[in-house]
Amino acid sequence: MPFRILVILSLTPSIFTTPVLEKFRLCVLYTDCNIPSNPYSYHVCGILQLMKILFIADGRSPTTLSWLRYWIETGYIVHLISTFPCDIPPGLVSFNILPVAFGRMARKQARNDSGVEYVSGKFGYLRGFLRQLRYYVGPLSLPIYQARFRGLVAEIQPDLVHALRIPFEGMLSVATPPGIPLVISTWGNDITLHARGSFFMAGLTRGALNRADGLITDTQRDIQLGIKWGFKSGRPTLIVPGSGGIRLDEIGISSFADKLPEELPNEPVIVNPRGQRPGSLRQDVFFQAIPEVLNKVPRAVFVCPSLSGDKESERQVDKLGIRSNTKLWPRLSQAQLWKLFHKSQIYVSPSIHDGTPNSLLETMACGCFPVVGDIESMHEWVRPGINGLLVDASDAHSIADAILQAISQPALRTKAAKYNAVLIEERAAYLPNMARVERFYQEVRSNI
Repeated sequence: MPFRILVILSLTPSIFTTPVLEKFRLCVLYTDCNIPSNPYSYHVCGILQLMKILFIADGRSPTTLSWLRYWIETGYIVHLISTFPCDIPPGLVSFNILPVAFGRMARKQARNDSGVEYVSGKFGYLRGFLRQLRYYVGPLSLPIYQARFRGLVAEIQPDLVHALRIPFEGMLSVATPPGIPLVISTWGNDITLHARGSFFMAGLTRGALNRADGLITDTQRDIQLGIKWGFKSGRPTLIVPGSGGIRLDEIGISSFADKLPEELPNEPVIVNPRGQRPGSLRQDVFFQAIPEVLNKVPRAVFVCPSLSGDKESERQVDKLGIRSNTKLWPRLSQAQLWKLFHKSQIYVSPSIHDGTPNSLLETMACGCFPVVGDIESMHEWVRPGINGLLVDASDAHSIADAILQAISQPALRTKAAKYNAVLIEERAAYLPNMARVERFYQEVRSNI
């Protein structure tokens, strides 16, 4: 029987040859198609305008790349302003670097998708001092880069601007001209930690949230905090994981990834992939909890990717005498991390400030039992005794006790793994979440 098919042909940026063509994709209507005898006949029924999106983000971060990937693969016209030097991500129509807040001094390598932070061991002990210094000195660079930003916006003429976090991308984006929709995302500690870093940071955070036409967060908590800090109630909001979600299909094949740095026992393996984040994590307390666990379970192994060469971590491991059971591994590829998560039984994140870590969602998808800091954002994912445990991240005994509970109760871990598999598929799958973002963008545009 004859039928009609509407086919959208998304043209890649490389084949656009004029500013006019850059803004459109063909909408082709196939009519009167009989299968299998008649050949297809078609006619062009019109053209639809593509949205031109300008992202402001840390272009080094695979979390950013994960976000960009959807829009590029879907056929949108994507521009990126990176606040740090980085390689040019493929598929962009334009790419620029505005290294606000001394971003040019940073390394090209950032974190991986799981949010693991890599910091040179040579300067690791300066992390806290440098972060605090940036809170006061970094804002002074904003006027210069905001002027350059306005020039780029005038050149690109985006349909929508999206800053992927508040410091300092959202602060830069305040210069977006009126009439151009601005979406701002909050990640992790944007409001709970960084906004309180100095009076400069507090004022700039309020200014960014007040200017935003739409707010995307990775926790319900940050929606409420955003409103308290200046985001106008009634404007569109959305909650999705920071990287857009978890690619369950890719995680599923990660067991075939390259070998890990060394062989691990079958169990118990406890993984802490969070790296060093002063002000956000109590890794010092985590290390202090390990001797108590080993006293009762001597075979337990603790794996900490990205901490090889970190002077503070190396010092603590040696001081506590836990070197033989604690693996301070180098940087792993994303596939290797997922393979490690599949081999681990327990995930530990001693967080005191956090949003929704990608590593939490990924380890839950891989079947790990989460042991995380008892903070508001973690309550949105973890039900104590059902699918994980909440701990006092400043108390080594609290962390150790939770790890020992998880080790001694395999039935609890099995039940939690089944619960978490459903939870991740329902709330954290990448494509459904990005489709929600797509509708959100349209809602924000329609309100301008």
